[in-house]
Amino acid sequence: MGAKSIAVLTSGGDAPGMNAAVRAVVRSGLSFGMKVYGVMRGYNGLLNGDLHEMSMRSVSDIIQHGGTALFTARSPEFNTPEGVQKAAATCRNLGIDGVVVIGGDGSFRGARDLTGAGVLCIGIPGTIDNDIACTDYTIGYDTALNTAMEMIDRIRDTTESHDRCSVVEVMGRRCGDIALHTGIAVGAIATLVPEIPYDFQKDIVDRMKAAQATGKKHFIVVVAEGVGKTQEITERIQKETGIESRATILGHVQRGGSPTLRDRVVASRMGYHAVELLQKSVGNRVVAMKGEQIVDFDITEALNMPRVFDENLYRISAKLSI
Repeated sequence: MGAKSIAVLTSGGDAPGMNAAVRAVVRSGLSFGMKVYGVMRGYNGLLNGDLHEMSMRSVSDIIQHGGTALFTARSPEFNTPEGVQKAAATCRNLGIDGVVVIGGDGSFRGARDLTGAGVLCIGIPGTIDNDIACTDYTIGYDTALNTAMEMIDRIRDTTESHDRCSVVEVMGRRCGDIALHTGIAVGAIATLVPEIPYDFQKDIVDRMKAAQATGKKHFIVVVAEGVGKTQEITERIQKETGIESRATILGHVQRGGSPTLRDRVVASRMGYHAVELLQKSVGNRVVAMKGEQIVDFDITEALNMPRVFDENLYRISAKLSI
């Protein structure tokens, strides 16, 4: 039979490209003859009945915008068995057969619970950190990378002018992918990530001194949020090298902005695939990208997959940075 009526929500941290995924879900669902609801503020919308029926025009002119037109929020109430049942009851009352959840690991755990309560759910990975193990790529990652790169390029202008060292903290609490790729793109002398312990003397000071001996006078150090102590690292660099050093924390600027072409296209493909699954009455799946193919996994299997950090690329970055 397939789902006749579906809903879409965005949950957890916002990511550029979420709007493209919402647009794809709405228009794909309508093209399959489904009724489609937009749920406001994540799972809270299912708890509070804050959702509305969408039309083709409901998602006009959102593909180019960052953030999420459906808004997002954390939902402690939904993380209880009573909350899950209340959300499922909202779906049953409106005749909603399936829900597409765009977000990260926490959002997927909610989707698994809601599927267990009788509502088919499909997860789409939307998080700038690229920290979901089952997929090679998460929506928002490419935009965040480009934003971080552009911001550090601007910081470099003043770093060069003053012969300074700029220590820049980028997002990534558990995952160093943004730091690693940005570090390579901006020619950082050192990149610190949570996955790999670092030796301050060997990995920072010695590298800077070796580069100084070849005539280099200004430096960029990229630090992932999960490593922390960015200000302390900066002060220690200045103390041990004598090079004037400044810390910059990029923060939430990395979450915003117009999504890149890659984020818009991948989000559109994933949104369409999610609706295809619901049309076949398939739930409890996470849409993912492997290579350039869009695939899907059982949610529990996806949540249990170990995340693999690209240590070879990390070694390459170290070779190129001096």
